[in-house]
Amino acid sequence: MHRAQVSHTDQVSLGILIILASVSALALGDATIKLISADFSLWQIFALRSAFAIPCIILLAILAKRRLRPTAPGWVSLRALLLVTGWIAYYGALPWLDLGTAAVAVYTNPIFTALITAAVLKERVTPIQWLGIAIGFVGVAIILRPTDAQFSWPLLGPIAGALLYSLAMILTRSKCQSEDYVSLAFALHIAFIVTGMIGLALNTLVPLPVSLSDQTPFLTTGWAAMAPNDWALMAGLGLLAMAFTLGVARAYQIAPPHIIATFDYGYVGFALLWGVVFFSEYPDARGILGMGLVITAGLMVALGARRYQSPLQHSAGG
Repeated sequence: MHRAQVSHTDQVSLGILIILASVSALALGDATIKLISADFSLWQIFALRSAFAIPCIILLAILAKRRLRPTAPGWVSLRALLLVTGWIAYYGALPWLDLGTAAVAVYTNPIFTALITAAVLKERVTPIQWLGIAIGFVGVAIILRPTDAQFSWPLLGPIAGALLYSLAMILTRSKCQSEDYVSLAFALHIAFIVTGMIGLALNTLVPLPVSLSDQTPFLTTGWAAMAPNDWALMAGLGLLAMAFTLGVARAYQIAPPHIIATFDYGYVGFALLWGVVFFSEYPDARGILGMGLVITAGLMVALGARRYQSPLQHSAGG
């Protein structure tokens, strides 16, 4: 196992620019979803957002002569399944959480990435990474408030989403690096449409008791009537989602994951900004402390990765 951190095929600067643009689009889209979560179900948003994104992706593939058919459909499908499940966990909890708090919770993913690469890929975890992992768990505990009545159960959703996101990004680098990034985005949006249609069908054909449906309308309601401006909003969400899915797939393909994960944290800043603008959400002192610890931990874990890439390079495209 060699110690090379960045291979000759990596494009680090471009990867950083792409991931920053991608997470800015994602944060705006997520703030919009939280804003309309009282009016539309998650499944309707999934289906319509991707229905608008897919024609744009197909047009891009035609104009840029990109490939839509994956070379390893099994790995690409597993990646899409991990990401869709992770977004269900994240978005499902969003109506009950401040956007900034949810963003910090989901950005525990570098901690999971370090632990998974150590356990599964037998990658060495450096002392600074272990310290970052410990600090991260303290930060999460502060935000979760496990010892008092304010324990935030919904926050477990973004943390579960972080774990699934980490698995998907490791898979992107290890098994999907040779895939066309347009193909990865196309497959993901197909998965969103299928998931959205299944959710809509289940909620329509198997209605839940009103008492339960009223508690979680974002997850348990079917199709809602839409005005022309709602259709325009869904189209906008589709464009933002397309930009993110194309960008994140490409960024993690062309640059080392630990570097991209560091700049991936730009999402937290954008989410905090939109939380203030759209919802007047200002974290309290305890929340700020927890957020600061988690962000510090994630950066320590990401920047402490010295030999992270090599085992993934060996299995790339396998």
